[in-house]
This record gives sequence, structure tokens and C-alpha cells, in this order.
Amino acid sequence: MHRVIPLILFCLIPGILFAQKAIDPNKLIDTANKKDLVDVGRAIFHITPKPVEEKTGKSFYFSALPLSYSVPGGGRALFTTTTAGFYMGDRATTYLSSVSFAPYFNFKGRYGLPFRSSVWTKDNGWNIQGDTRFLVYPQYTWGLGGKQPESNKITVNYEYIRFYQSFLKRITSYLYAGIGYNLDYYLDIETTDPNALQKFTGYPYGISTDKNSFSSGLTVNLLYDTRNNEFNPLPGSYVNVIYRFNAHALGSDANWQSLYLDVRKYISLTKTKEQNVLAFWAYYWKTFGQGIPYLNLPSIGWDPYQRSGRGIQQNRYRGPSLLYFETEYRRDITANGLLGFVLFANINSANELNTHEFSYWHPAAGTGLRIKFNKGSGTNIAIDYGFSKNYSGVILGLGEAF
Repeated sequence: MHRVIPLILFCLIPGILFAQKAIDPNKLIDTANKKDLVDVGRAIFHITPKPVEEKTGKSFYFSALPLSYSVPGGGRALFTTTTAGFYMGDRATTYLSSVSFAPYFNFKGRYGLPFRSSVWTKDNGWNIQGDTRFLVYPQYTWGLGGKQPESNKITVNYEYIRFYQSFLKRITSYLYAGIGYNLDYYLDIETTDPNALQKFTGYPYGISTDKNSFSSGLTVNLLYDTRNNEFNPLPGSYVNVIYRFNAHALGSDANWQSLYLDVRKYISLTKTKEQNVLAFWAYYWKTFGQGIPYLNLPSIGWDPYQRSGRGIQQNRYRGPSLLYFETEYRRDITANGLLGFVLFANINSANELNTHEFSYWHPAAGTGLRIKFNKGSGTNIAIDYGFSKNYSGVILGLGEAF
């Protein structure tokens, strides 16, 4: 535990730094003297683009990247990550909206169709967030709490439908409030043994074999955001609070609630155009009530963007509540921004079902390479290597982890 405490304190630094004055988030992305893969391709193939007039309203940036990736339960799948960034208004007063679509499949009946969006209307009047998914794939689970050994796992198969939608109205310059609706539908939950999952986890809710689990609830949302780019956040701050209330009246199997608090801070260490940034991230995810389905309990890697826990297997730790901290250092390698690197460390704890204490903390760390894919939106190809006790892995994607 004495080795973990310094890492926790290091990750808690953002709470101390929130007093720092936020950099103006309406500053446009400066692409002068910057390079991306499109520029490299033009140079290699001697393509000279036609001269065009500079348009203040130029506002759409598109990126796509095919990937091959391992899936839980064994085997590999083909991913195609596609992102689009666009402006709904003047770039001086409107944040960059984002849409991402990352379908994947393999030849064993495993596939996923996740679609996410965050749309900022003209002059940031509204932020409209969406998360829709249809997934068919196996997933390991290690039961509840933080003491389960690596070998103590079981494969769970299910189909999953998610529909999350929220609408937030600007209250002040950077503060938004609104409401939303969240639906989670797990179908045909099964393991090799019909009673294995309940015996394995010791948890009775939402894990009956060949049964479905349905949760439906309204959300109350608060958002404070001084960033202007989700793909590659510039210095600023981010706080997101989501309170969810599931009810029988909305079709939910049980009445239960959850609270998700997400805090991030980005600090520039230089006044030059080169990226030299410290980024901090912490979240607290808690559930309340009786009858909470097992697959809805907080789990590492199942945060809204599924970006937490680099270096730790998704779903490795699960409990009624989850605490997570991460710190990352981001730096350009080349002055033109084409290449960069990151160093990161994170730690998490799922509380115990009976005592509700955060008794076990699990650290991970790693490094990564960044290749500028689209300088207009600031989108990077992210190639990360993370490791923790008994596990290591490569994480590929478009855009920063947070």
C-alpha cells in the first residue's frame, strides 16, 4: 500500500490546480507550420493541392482508421474507427462538435456497432450528447471487489443495446444543465453452466442464464467545460455530473440510481505552439438501491467513453462503487506536431460488496506514440502500451484517451 499512496496523491493534483485561471477555450486551433499524414502523403506522391481561399466557415474534418484488435474470450476482430469533427457556428464562439463510429466484427459472430456524438450548437447554446450501441461479444468477469485473483474468471456471453441521449442548455459561459434518458438492455445472458455466473459472483440480480436485464431511467446532467476540442483537449477544465434514476414506471426491472462524477484538468507547461501538457482525470461512480443488475454495476473500462484503465483488462474490477485516477504527460516530438508521445499512470479501486470499503488499489502505467492524423481537428492516431500486474496490452485508437 505504501507504494500506491504516492501515485494516488500525484493523481489528486488536479483538485489543487483548479484555482488556476482557465485559458480562453475559444482560441482557434493553430495549424500554421503544422503537419499531418495528409501532408506526408502529398509530399510522397507529389500532390499539389489547388489553391483555395481561406474560409472562416470551413468546419468539417473527417478521419478513418482500420484496426485489428483482440476481443474478450479470445480471437481478433476488425475495427474501423471513424471520427468527424465539425462546427455548427463561428469557430471563435462555438466548440468543435464530434461524432465517432467504431464498428467491429470477426468471423465467429462477434460484432459491435457503437455510435457516439457530442454536438455543440451555434455559440454553444446547447450541447446534445448521444451514445447508441448494439454489441454481441463475450466478456470476462472476475466477480465483485478488488481481491479476485487473475485466474478466477469466467466468460459471459450476451447481446447489449444501449441508448443514451441528453440535452444540456448553457446557463453561463461554461456551465450547462439538462436532462436525458438512459437505456441498457442485456439479452440472452449465458455461460457454459446455467448456474455458474450466480455461483461465481455470489450476486443475485441480473445474471440469470437465458434471461434479459432491462434498465431504463431519466438523468439530470451538469457540465462545466472550458475545452474546445474533445479529440485533443487544449488547456482547460472539465467537470461532468450525471445522476440517473431508473424506475419501474419507465420499464426498468428495478428501482435503482447511480451517480457519475467526472473531473479533468489540462495544464500547458509552455507558451510555445508545441504541445507540452499535463492532463489529469478522476471519476467517482456509485450505485444506490436494490436489485441493481450485475452488468450495470460500475466496472473498470465501462465509463461513458470506455477509455479508463489503460493497462488493465476491461471489466477486471467491478463493485457497487468505483474510484479512478489517471495522470498523463503529452509532448510533441517534432516541432511540426506530426509526432508526439505520452506517459501515463492510473489507479482504481472497486469497493467491497459487504463492507463498502475501498480496500484494494490497482495501479497501471504505460507510454504511447502519437501521429497527427488530421491537424484541422487535432486528431491523433494513438498507439499506447499499458501494463499492470499480470497483464499488458496495446491500445489503438483515434483521439486522446481523455
